[in-house]
Amino acid sequence: MKRHSIDVMGSKMDVIRSGSGAPLIYLHGFADVHSASDGLLPFHRLLAGSCDLIVPAHTGCARTDERDDLDSVHDVVEQYLDLADALRIETFHVAGACVGGWIAAELAVRQPQRVRSLSLIGATGLFVSGNPIADIFWVAQPEDGIYYNDLRHMLFATRDSPCGKQLFPDGRGEIEQEMLRYRMFRFASQVGFTPPYLYDRKLIEQLHRYKGPALVVWGESDHMVPLSHAHAYASGFSKSRLELIAGAGHSVHVEQPEAVSKLVGSMVTG
Repeated sequence: MKRHSIDVMGSKMDVIRSGSGAPLIYLHGFADVHSASDGLLPFHRLLAGSCDLIVPAHTGCARTDERDDLDSVHDVVEQYLDLADALRIETFHVAGACVGGWIAAELAVRQPQRVRSLSLIGATGLFVSGNPIADIFWVAQPEDGIYYNDLRHMLFATRDSPCGKQLFPDGRGEIEQEMLRYRMFRFASQVGFTPPYLYDRKLIEQLHRYKGPALVVWGESDHMVPLSHAHAYASGFSKSRLELIAGAGHSVHVEQPEAVSKLVGSMVTG
């Protein structure tokens, strides 16, 4: 594993790179690398066994520079296209979880000729009438200044999930970990702090523009993004595959790393 600071149009982007093979750009969510962990999680390490895994931190997250001029998901997509250019990667596989999945989907519909495969893991981004994405900003602060029960319940199958307690333990954590969380929530508010949260109303009608292979992975006990969004994503792509994982919540790749890394890896290896 190597960590780089890549110059992208005059600003520095924090990028972790691991593995070998076809390039796969992975875009993170809340319970993830760059937002709840400074390093790769088991899911990422397993996935790197089947590809050249490229894991950038969103603007302002981890060690990536702030960008005041990025205030929409479309601006973020352009930044990631600039990153691919800086790395001299013309075509690539792309995967993303939660907010990262939303960005990945937006990228695929805007530059479909560059995306070899698309994998969405509990992706936000869609407006599905009557089934809004839950308000994660409401549960960002701990109850009584100590307990993250509601946040863990939203991000995992249960509030007592072992991996949830590892990434979001009760009590005040180390300052570095607290800052990772803060920066991720700040980034998310820049691109999606308009109720209902974390969506682009027009995206659902644009999914047909991406005609390559698409994988949609969802935890059956996702308390943040309803299962109707998984079906909407799968229905929107012409070559899609929907995989529902029992016993997992929103952060299915954290709770079931072996199963999800195998599914995403198969998109790269064919």
